[in-house]
Amino acid sequence: MRRLRDSFAELVVAADRCDLARGALTIARIAYPDLDPEPSLRRLDDLAAAVRPRLAAHEPAERAITTVTSYLFEQCGFRGNAENYYDPRNSFLNDVLERRTGIPISLSIVLIETGARLGLPVEGVGFPGHFLVRVGGSAGPILLDPFFGGRVIGRDEMLDRLRAFYAAGGGPAGANLQRVLPQVLQTTEPHGILGRMLANLLRIYLDRNDHLHALETVELMLVLSPAAPEHLRVRGLLYEQLDCIAAALADFERYLTLVPPDAPHATEVREHLTRLARVAVTVH
Repeated sequence: MRRLRDSFAELVVAADRCDLARGALTIARIAYPDLDPEPSLRRLDDLAAAVRPRLAAHEPAERAITTVTSYLFEQCGFRGNAENYYDPRNSFLNDVLERRTGIPISLSIVLIETGARLGLPVEGVGFPGHFLVRVGGSAGPILLDPFFGGRVIGRDEMLDRLRAFYAAGGGPAGANLQRVLPQVLQTTEPHGILGRMLANLLRIYLDRNDHLHALETVELMLVLSPAAPEHLRVRGLLYEQLDCIAAALADFERYLTLVPPDAPHATEVREHLTRLARVAVTVH
Protein backbone atom coordinates (compact mmCIF):
# COMPACT_ATOMS: atom_id res chain seq x y z
CA MET A 1 0.00 0.00 0.00
CA ARG A 2 2.82 2.40 0.83
CA ARG A 3 4.47 1.76 -2.55
CA LEU A 4 1.24 2.61 -4.39
CA ARG A 5 0.70 5.76 -2.34
CA ASP A 6 4.26 6.92 -2.99
CA SER A 7 3.98 6.27 -6.73
CA PHE A 8 0.74 8.23 -6.90
CA ALA A 9 2.22 11.08 -4.87
CA GLU A 10 5.15 11.37 -7.28
CA LEU A 11 2.76 11.74 -10.21
CA VAL A 12 0.44 14.31 -8.69
CA VAL A 13 2.90 16.44 -6.73
CA ALA A 14 2.72 19.21 -9.36
CA ALA A 15 -0.84 19.89 -10.49
CA ASP A 16 0.21 21.71 -13.66
CA ARG A 17 2.32 18.77 -14.83
CA CYS A 18 0.14 15.89 -13.64
CA ASP A 19 -0.03 13.15 -16.28
CA LEU A 20 -3.71 12.21 -16.33
CA ALA A 21 -3.32 8.85 -18.08
CA ARG A 22 -0.47 7.71 -15.83
CA GLY A 23 -2.40 8.90 -12.79
CA ALA A 24 -5.46 6.88 -13.85
CA LEU A 25 -3.29 3.83 -14.49
CA THR A 26 -1.71 4.21 -11.05
CA ILE A 27 -5.21 4.17 -9.57
CA ALA A 28 -5.77 0.90 -11.45
CA ARG A 29 -2.99 -0.63 -9.36
CA ILE A 30 -5.51 -0.79 -6.52
CA ALA A 31 -6.85 -3.84 -8.35
CA TYR A 32 -3.73 -4.71 -10.36
CA PRO A 33 -0.72 -4.11 -8.06
CA ASP A 34 1.87 -5.08 -10.68
CA LEU A 35 0.26 -3.24 -13.60
CA ASP A 36 2.70 -1.97 -16.21
CA PRO A 37 1.26 1.28 -17.62
CA GLU A 38 3.15 1.14 -20.90
CA PRO A 39 0.81 -1.21 -22.85
CA SER A 40 -2.18 1.00 -22.00
CA LEU A 41 -0.29 4.16 -22.94
CA ARG A 42 0.60 2.54 -26.26
CA ARG A 43 -3.10 1.78 -26.81
CA LEU A 44 -3.82 5.48 -26.43
CA ASP A 45 -0.99 6.28 -28.82
CA ASP A 46 -2.42 3.80 -31.32
CA LEU A 47 -5.90 5.33 -31.09
CA ALA A 48 -4.49 8.75 -31.86
CA ALA A 49 -2.29 7.42 -34.65
CA ALA A 50 -5.27 5.74 -36.31
CA VAL A 51 -7.41 8.88 -36.31
CA ARG A 52 -4.64 11.37 -37.20
CA PRO A 53 -4.79 10.80 -41.00
CA ARG A 54 -8.53 11.56 -40.90
CA LEU A 55 -7.95 15.09 -39.65
CA ALA A 56 -7.32 17.93 -42.11
CA ALA A 57 -4.63 20.52 -41.42
CA HIS A 58 -5.93 23.52 -39.47
CA GLU A 59 -9.32 21.85 -39.17
CA PRO A 60 -11.71 23.67 -36.77
CA ALA A 61 -11.93 22.03 -33.36
CA GLU A 62 -15.66 21.27 -33.72
CA ARG A 63 -15.03 19.27 -36.89
CA ALA A 64 -11.95 17.57 -35.54
CA ILE A 65 -13.71 16.42 -32.37
CA THR A 66 -16.52 14.94 -34.46
CA THR A 67 -13.96 12.89 -36.36
CA VAL A 68 -12.33 11.70 -33.14
CA THR A 69 -15.60 10.75 -31.43
CA SER A 70 -16.84 8.99 -34.56
CA TYR A 71 -13.69 6.86 -34.61
CA LEU A 72 -13.68 6.06 -30.90
CA PHE A 73 -17.36 5.45 -30.30
CA GLU A 74 -18.62 4.21 -33.66
CA GLN A 75 -15.68 2.43 -35.24
CA CYS A 76 -13.80 1.27 -32.14
CA GLY A 77 -16.98 0.62 -30.15
CA PHE A 78 -16.22 2.45 -26.90
CA ARG A 79 -19.47 2.71 -24.97
CA GLY A 80 -20.99 3.36 -21.59
CA ASN A 81 -21.48 0.27 -19.45
CA ALA A 82 -25.11 0.84 -18.51
CA GLU A 83 -25.65 -2.87 -17.81
CA ASN A 84 -23.03 -3.12 -15.05
CA TYR A 85 -22.35 0.49 -14.15
CA TYR A 86 -20.84 -0.24 -10.73
CA ASP A 87 -18.30 -2.80 -11.88
CA PRO A 88 -14.96 -1.47 -10.55
CA ARG A 89 -13.34 -2.31 -13.89
CA ASN A 90 -15.25 0.62 -15.39
CA SER A 91 -12.95 2.90 -13.37
CA PHE A 92 -9.66 1.29 -14.36
CA LEU A 93 -8.20 2.80 -17.53
CA ASN A 94 -6.41 -0.39 -18.57
CA ASP A 95 -9.69 -2.32 -18.42
CA VAL A 96 -11.61 0.43 -20.21
CA LEU A 97 -9.10 0.43 -23.07
CA GLU A 98 -9.20 -3.35 -23.34
CA ARG A 99 -12.94 -3.90 -22.86
CA ARG A 100 -13.96 -0.63 -24.54
CA THR A 101 -16.62 0.05 -21.97
CA GLY A 102 -16.67 2.28 -18.94
CA ILE A 103 -18.42 5.05 -17.04
CA PRO A 104 -18.57 8.76 -17.98
CA ILE A 105 -15.31 9.76 -16.32
CA SER A 106 -13.16 6.90 -17.58
CA LEU A 107 -14.49 7.25 -21.14
CA SER A 108 -13.84 10.98 -20.85
CA ILE A 109 -10.21 10.23 -20.03
CA VAL A 110 -9.92 8.13 -23.18
CA LEU A 111 -11.26 11.05 -25.22
CA ILE A 112 -9.14 13.65 -23.40
CA GLU A 113 -5.96 11.63 -23.80
CA THR A 114 -6.62 10.77 -27.44
CA GLY A 115 -7.31 14.43 -28.14
CA ALA A 116 -4.14 15.51 -26.34
CA ARG A 117 -2.05 13.26 -28.58
CA LEU A 118 -3.63 14.96 -31.60
CA GLY A 119 -3.09 18.47 -30.30
CA LEU A 120 -6.81 18.84 -29.68
CA PRO A 121 -7.53 20.53 -26.32
CA VAL A 122 -10.30 18.37 -24.88
CA GLU A 123 -11.08 19.32 -21.27
CA GLY A 124 -12.91 17.50 -18.51
CA VAL A 125 -16.07 19.00 -17.04
CA GLY A 126 -17.12 17.81 -13.59
CA PHE A 127 -20.84 18.11 -14.20
CA PRO A 128 -22.79 16.87 -11.15
CA GLY A 129 -23.55 13.17 -11.34
CA HIS A 130 -22.24 12.65 -14.88
CA PHE A 131 -18.78 13.65 -16.10
CA LEU A 132 -18.53 15.39 -19.48
CA VAL A 133 -15.89 16.90 -21.77
CA ARG A 134 -15.72 20.10 -23.71
CA VAL A 135 -13.77 21.49 -26.64
CA GLY A 136 -13.59 25.04 -27.88
CA GLY A 137 -15.72 25.87 -30.91
CA SER A 138 -16.08 28.90 -33.16
CA ALA A 139 -19.35 29.81 -31.42
CA GLY A 140 -18.21 28.87 -27.92
CA PRO A 141 -17.42 25.67 -25.97
CA ILE A 142 -19.02 22.43 -27.15
CA LEU A 143 -20.07 19.92 -24.46
CA LEU A 144 -19.96 16.20 -25.24
CA ASP A 145 -21.06 13.09 -23.36
CA PRO A 146 -18.63 10.18 -23.89
CA PHE A 147 -20.95 7.79 -22.04
CA PHE A 148 -23.47 8.23 -24.84
CA GLY A 149 -21.18 8.00 -27.83
CA GLY A 150 -19.64 11.44 -27.51
CA ARG A 151 -22.80 13.21 -28.60
CA VAL A 152 -23.14 16.97 -28.20
CA ILE A 153 -25.20 18.16 -25.22
CA GLY A 154 -27.01 21.47 -25.62
CA ARG A 155 -27.91 24.05 -23.01
CA ASP A 156 -31.52 22.91 -22.60
CA GLU A 157 -30.43 19.33 -21.92
CA MET A 158 -27.82 20.61 -19.48
CA LEU A 159 -30.53 22.42 -17.53
CA ASP A 160 -32.77 19.34 -17.61
CA ARG A 161 -29.95 17.17 -16.25
CA LEU A 162 -29.11 19.68 -13.55
CA ARG A 163 -32.77 19.97 -12.58
CA ALA A 164 -33.05 16.18 -12.30
CA PHE A 165 -29.86 16.01 -10.22
CA TYR A 166 -31.12 18.64 -7.79
CA ALA A 167 -34.56 17.03 -7.62
CA ALA A 168 -32.90 13.78 -6.56
CA GLY A 169 -31.26 15.53 -3.62
CA GLY A 170 -27.98 16.48 -5.25
CA GLY A 171 -28.38 20.19 -4.56
CA PRO A 172 -30.43 22.82 -2.72
CA ALA A 173 -34.11 23.00 -3.57
CA GLY A 174 -35.16 26.14 -5.39
CA ALA A 175 -31.68 26.87 -6.73
CA ASN A 176 -31.45 29.24 -9.68
CA LEU A 177 -30.33 26.76 -12.34
CA GLN A 178 -29.52 29.46 -14.87
CA ARG A 179 -27.08 30.92 -12.37
CA VAL A 180 -25.69 27.56 -11.23
CA LEU A 181 -25.11 26.15 -14.72
CA PRO A 182 -21.95 28.16 -15.58
CA GLN A 183 -20.40 27.06 -12.29
CA VAL A 184 -20.97 23.34 -12.89
CA LEU A 185 -19.67 23.59 -16.46
CA GLN A 186 -16.22 24.80 -15.39
CA THR A 187 -13.32 22.63 -16.51
CA THR A 188 -11.80 20.08 -14.14
CA GLU A 189 -8.03 19.76 -13.92
CA PRO A 190 -6.27 16.36 -13.72
CA HIS A 191 -6.20 16.43 -9.90
CA GLY A 192 -9.96 16.90 -9.82
CA ILE A 193 -10.54 14.16 -12.39
CA LEU A 194 -8.40 11.67 -10.46
CA GLY A 195 -10.10 12.66 -7.21
CA ARG A 196 -13.52 12.05 -8.71
CA MET A 197 -12.41 8.67 -10.06
CA LEU A 198 -11.25 7.71 -6.58
CA ALA A 199 -14.50 8.92 -5.00
CA ASN A 200 -16.46 6.70 -7.41
CA LEU A 201 -14.30 3.71 -6.53
CA LEU A 202 -14.57 4.36 -2.81
CA ARG A 203 -18.37 4.30 -2.97
CA ILE A 204 -18.28 1.02 -4.87
CA TYR A 205 -15.89 -0.64 -2.43
CA LEU A 206 -17.76 0.63 0.62
CA ASP A 207 -21.04 -0.70 -0.80
CA ARG A 208 -19.34 -4.08 -1.28
CA ASN A 209 -17.80 -4.03 2.22
CA ASP A 210 -14.43 -4.45 0.53
CA HIS A 211 -12.53 -2.76 3.31
CA LEU A 212 -8.99 -3.39 2.07
CA HIS A 213 -9.56 -1.98 -1.41
CA ALA A 214 -11.55 0.89 0.08
CA LEU A 215 -8.61 1.65 2.36
CA GLU A 216 -6.18 1.71 -0.57
CA THR A 217 -8.56 4.05 -2.39
CA VAL A 218 -8.95 6.54 0.44
CA GLU A 219 -5.17 6.51 0.94
CA LEU A 220 -4.82 7.91 -2.59
CA MET A 221 -7.59 10.42 -1.93
CA LEU A 222 -5.55 11.67 1.03
CA VAL A 223 -2.57 12.17 -1.27
CA LEU A 224 -4.67 14.68 -3.18
CA SER A 225 -6.25 16.21 -0.05
CA PRO A 226 -4.06 15.38 2.96
CA ALA A 227 -6.16 17.29 5.48
CA ALA A 228 -9.65 16.43 4.22
CA PRO A 229 -11.62 15.61 7.40
CA GLU A 230 -14.10 13.31 5.66
CA HIS A 231 -11.33 11.22 4.13
CA LEU A 232 -9.69 10.89 7.53
CA ARG A 233 -12.98 9.86 9.11
CA VAL A 234 -13.57 7.18 6.46
CA ARG A 235 -10.01 5.91 6.75
CA GLY A 236 -10.41 5.72 10.51
CA LEU A 237 -13.57 3.64 10.12
CA LEU A 238 -11.79 1.33 7.68
CA TYR A 239 -8.81 0.94 10.00
CA GLU A 240 -11.26 0.09 12.76
CA GLN A 241 -12.89 -2.59 10.60
CA LEU A 242 -9.44 -4.02 9.86
CA ASP A 243 -8.50 -3.99 13.59
CA CYS A 244 -5.75 -1.40 13.09
CA ILE A 245 -6.63 0.29 16.38
CA ALA A 246 -3.72 2.73 16.72
CA ALA A 247 -4.14 3.97 13.15
CA ALA A 248 -7.90 4.38 13.62
CA LEU A 249 -7.37 6.35 16.84
CA ALA A 250 -4.90 8.66 15.11
CA ASP A 251 -7.30 9.40 12.26
CA PHE A 252 -10.27 10.00 14.54
CA GLU A 253 -8.24 12.32 16.78
CA ARG A 254 -7.01 14.32 13.80
CA TYR A 255 -10.52 14.48 12.36
CA LEU A 256 -11.81 16.08 15.55
CA THR A 257 -9.08 18.75 15.42
CA LEU A 258 -10.16 19.72 11.89
CA VAL A 259 -13.93 20.02 12.31
CA PRO A 260 -16.13 22.13 14.62
CA PRO A 261 -17.52 20.34 17.69
CA ASP A 262 -21.00 20.23 16.19
CA ALA A 263 -19.95 18.81 12.80
CA PRO A 264 -22.43 16.18 11.51
CA HIS A 265 -20.19 13.19 12.31
CA ALA A 266 -18.32 14.62 15.30
CA THR A 267 -20.42 12.92 17.97
CA GLU A 268 -20.19 9.57 16.20
CA VAL A 269 -16.41 9.90 15.88
CA ARG A 270 -16.05 10.76 19.58
CA GLU A 271 -17.99 7.61 20.40
CA HIS A 272 -15.69 5.52 18.20
CA LEU A 273 -12.69 7.18 19.78
CA THR A 274 -13.87 6.40 23.33
CA ARG A 275 -14.63 2.79 22.45
CA LEU A 276 -11.30 2.24 20.69
CA ALA A 277 -9.37 3.87 23.49
CA ARG A 278 -10.85 1.28 25.87
CA VAL A 279 -9.89 -1.50 23.46
CA ALA A 280 -6.35 -0.16 23.21
CA VAL A 281 -5.99 -0.15 27.00
CA THR A 282 -7.34 -3.74 27.20
CA VAL A 283 -4.94 -4.93 24.49
CA HIS A 284 -1.97 -3.41 26.25
